[in-house]
Amino acid sequence: MLLSIAYQTNTLISMEINNPNPSKMDRKFIERNRRIQMKTLYSKLNSLVPHHTSREAISLPDQLDEATNYIKSLKANLERMKEMKDGLRGLVERANTSRSYGSKSPQIQIQEIGSSLAIALNTGFNSQFIFNETIRIVHEERVEVVNANFSVVDDDTVFHTIHLTTGEPSAAARISQRLNKFVHDVDASNKY
Repeated sequence: MLLSIAYQTNTLISMEINNPNPSKMDRKFIERNRRIQMKTLYSKLNSLVPHHTSREAISLPDQLDEATNYIKSLKANLERMKEMKDGLRGLVERANTSRSYGSKSPQIQIQEIGSSLAIALNTGFNSQFIFNETIRIVHEERVEVVNANFSVVDDDTVFHTIHLTTGEPSAAARISQRLNKFVHDVDASNKY
């Protein structure tokens, strides 16, 4: 839209240059039309620029300055968004590469200690969702998470530990079964 306005302005100027000897009335008519056209174009440009809630009229040079600053800020935002997009695309590609070239298979060990469970979860660095899903499953079973932490062992290994308090012995078996099935399903989907 902004380029269209600039093109229309250049067209008006070139029309005036192409007709070098207009009569006085023609010149007045051309000038009046040019001013009307420029006012319309400035109005269109001004309508495209977001304004602060100010009730006072803004002069034409200030409107043009505001439009220029707005266009510059849009360009800067576009560049920033492109860089962010490229960075995210790189993260996704690295995650896909590490997943497809032997990323660490998740491993889980569950130990029952009376009315408590100790869960040791060993995942790849890009597998945070496995920990999140483990916590979700635990919450669905209505048990209390006493402690949860993690340690980064190397570039592609994260070791999570979760300590739970169960109210009943059957809950421990049910949770163990669900978590083992979940980790097995994740491991199977990563292999294919």
